[in-house]
Amino acid sequence: MNTPSRSSERRMGVGAKRNLSLFARYATLIGLALMVLTFSLLSPTAFPTVSNFVNVVNQASLVVIIAVGLTMTVMMGELDLSVGYVASLCGILVVGFMTTNGLPVWLAIPAVICIGAAIGFINGVLVAKLKINSVIATLGVGTMLTGLAFAYSAGAPLVSGVPPIFVDISLGRWIPGIPNNIVLMALLAGLLWFVVERTPFGQEVQAVGGNASAARLAGISVDKIKIIGFMLSGAGAAITGILLASRLGSGTPGAGDSYLLTAFAAVFLGSATLRDGEFHILGTVIGALIIAFGFNGLNIFGAPTFSQYLLQGAILIVAVGISSFSRLLAES
Repeated sequence: MNTPSRSSERRMGVGAKRNLSLFARYATLIGLALMVLTFSLLSPTAFPTVSNFVNVVNQASLVVIIAVGLTMTVMMGELDLSVGYVASLCGILVVGFMTTNGLPVWLAIPAVICIGAAIGFINGVLVAKLKINSVIATLGVGTMLTGLAFAYSAGAPLVSGVPPIFVDISLGRWIPGIPNNIVLMALLAGLLWFVVERTPFGQEVQAVGGNASAARLAGISVDKIKIIGFMLSGAGAAITGILLASRLGSGTPGAGDSYLLTAFAAVFLGSATLRDGEFHILGTVIGALIIAFGFNGLNIFGAPTFSQYLLQGAILIVAVGISSFSRLLAES
C-alpha cells in the first residue's frame, strides 16, 4: 500500500491548520447567523423585523461603549475589573450633580466623564507605576467605588428633579428612527477603531500588548501607554453610566455593575472574530451584538430571567476558549 510522502503529510498538516484557523475566525459570525436564522424561523412575526433589530442594537449600545473602552486595556495585556463599578458611580454622580448640586447638563456630563478618566488614571498608576497586578488593583478600586456610590446616594436611587433634556439623551432621536444611543455608540466605537488601527498611538498599544519588554526597548513609554489605556477604559465606563442613568431617568446604586461580565464576554468573543485571538474594536462590537441577539431571542420566547445569566456565563466561557484556541493556532 502506498503511503503519503513527508511533503504531502506536511501539506495536509498546513491545510488542516489553515482550515481550523478559518473556522476559529468565522465561527462566531456563523453562530450569529445561525442564531438569527433560528430565532427568525421560530418567531417570524416578532424577531426578524426592522423595529426589533433596531431595539437589539439599541440594547447593545451601552455594552459596546463600555466594552470598547475595556478593549483598550485588554489589548495591553491588562484587565480592568472596575468598569461596572465606575459606570454605577458615574450614573449616580451625573444625576446628583444636576439635582443636588445644580449643575447644568452640559457641565455635569463632561465633569463626570473626567471623573471616570481620573479613576482610570488611578488604576493605570497602580498597575504601571506601582506594579500591582491589574486584577487586584482594579477590583480593589471598584470595591471602593461601590462604597462611595452608596455614601453619595445614601443607598437609594436619585430620581427627583432629573431634567427632561437629560432623559432625552438616551430616549430621544436626533436621526428619525434611530435611537440616540446607537448614534453615540457608532461615533465612539468608530473613533476608537480609528485610533487603534490608524494612529501611531494605536500601534504602540498593540506593541505593548504583544511584548511590553520589546516595546520598551523600542523606545515606547509603556507606563504612559498603559495609563492612557486605563483612562480611556474609565471614560468609556463613565459614558455608559451616564447613558444608563439617562435611560432609567435616575441614578441607581449598582445599576452598572452587571455590565462588567457582559463587557468581558463581548471583548473575548470579539477576539475570536475575524482575527486569530487578537483583541480588536470591531470584534468587540460584533461580540456585543451576538450577546444582545441572544438575550433578545430569549426574551421573545419568554425564557425565565435565570436563563440570561446562564447564557452570559456560557458565552464568556466559550469566548475565552475560542480566543485561546485561536491564539494557539496562530502561534503553532
